[in-house]
Amino acid sequence: MKNLRRKTLAAASAATLGVGLALTGGLAPAAAAGPDTSYLVLAPQGANTSKAAARVAAAKGTVVATYDQIGVLVVRSTNPDFATQVAGAGVESVASTAGLGTALDEGETVEVSAADVASATGDPTKEPLYGQQWDMNMIHVPQAHAVTTGSSNVVVGVLDSGISSTHPDLATQIAKDKSTSCIGGVVDTTEAAWNPTNSDHGTHVAGTIAAAVNGVGMTGIAPGVKVAAVKVVNNDGYIFPEAAVCGFLWAADHGMQLTNNSYFIDPWELNCRNDARQRPVWQAVQRAIRYSQSKGVLNVASAGNSNFDLAHKITDTGSPNNGTPEERENLTNACLDLPAEAPGVVTVSAVGRTGAKSFYSSYGLGVVDLTAPGGDTRYRTQGASPTTTDGILSTTFNTTTKTNGWGYKQGTSMSGPHATGVAALALSAHPGMTPGQLASFLERTSVAQSCPEGVYNPAPLHPDGPHAYDATCSGGARNSFYGAGMVDAYNVVK
Repeated sequence: MKNLRRKTLAAASAATLGVGLALTGGLAPAAAAGPDTSYLVLAPQGANTSKAAARVAAAKGTVVATYDQIGVLVVRSTNPDFATQVAGAGVESVASTAGLGTALDEGETVEVSAADVASATGDPTKEPLYGQQWDMNMIHVPQAHAVTTGSSNVVVGVLDSGISSTHPDLATQIAKDKSTSCIGGVVDTTEAAWNPTNSDHGTHVAGTIAAAVNGVGMTGIAPGVKVAAVKVVNNDGYIFPEAAVCGFLWAADHGMQLTNNSYFIDPWELNCRNDARQRPVWQAVQRAIRYSQSKGVLNVASAGNSNFDLAHKITDTGSPNNGTPEERENLTNACLDLPAEAPGVVTVSAVGRTGAKSFYSSYGLGVVDLTAPGGDTRYRTQGASPTTTDGILSTTFNTTTKTNGWGYKQGTSMSGPHATGVAALALSAHPGMTPGQLASFLERTSVAQSCPEGVYNPAPLHPDGPHAYDATCSGGARNSFYGAGMVDAYNVVK
């Protein structure tokens, strides 16, 4: 399976990938100390973690975070036999998360120069870069803003690489009292901890959702709402399962109604719950998502940048992304892209400036719920050749120079926050909707997009082969490329 998100980082975990299952039997003698390794230890569903914690201590592990809400412990241990020794009464399963991080798909950021900002002309609200935000007109944001720009009672959790708290378009938009780092599965609410250190990805996402209308740069879809930084990407650029679990629970317990998730939980893009190596990760993440939904959170996730039909999983040739690639064949629908395919999560594909599916966007009938602008700098169906400005303009933070700015990115990481921003406007105009009601409302108010005829072969340049980005759309009014249709900001508030 082609995966445009995958990249190799030099700082990948030095520990060998290993996942243990819960086994029966007594404790074995301790072996020589091994590397300090992180584990997820799961108590039986519905049980508290006290018995599991006792097993952890007996197996020479240290609990670093306790999530009694879902019966999950985050543990560290240097005992190489920890996974075997911790098994027993009170422990349903255990997984080492060493090597289980996925590299965040950064994508290139093309920055807008200070001179370009100064010379730009915008809309009547005096946002100088608004004229470059083609995506806002596509989903009727100006018409929506004539009704509402959103309510400050709505808080969106941005589970990502952090948000720059000094950015002039975001400084007033961040709910600092609800922001945290979840790196290592451990909460750290200091402002430095949840600011970006290695990536501007979260800052870009946050700007699309809620950049202020202040005459400085650009506007977000819902500038009246608040965003909370929930940092789940570590300084090496990886998302580990324990960080995602922490993020979902933090959002649930701190009054957030929405989360945006522009990542997937790896090292296998398709996490197979019928695979002994991966089942504990699936269980822990699924429990966290279900808990957040029970607390009134709608989770929105990007479909992915692999141009992969998620409804027809056959082979996976690109996983894991931080180890030796292995080809897996004859996959079933027990293998899911997390969190995008978790039940109740709204999954979003991407389109470019013409409204056609972006060449990179994954898709799938019954998987993709909605579509939104994500940019496509390689393809236009009408007229001029594509350019940088066919990407999505938003807020940026240069992690080398430590300066704020604006720039273009493309990906389903950019389409997801468009849907999240529209959802934030919907909640502002119609407060009190449950996650299920809100998801249904977003679909009912979307604008249906028809399948293109024949094989969709979008990109005029194919560095990976002449048919590298072929895709076939299936379905009718609701289809595999666009789900129920394009999100529409005006339709949810009028």
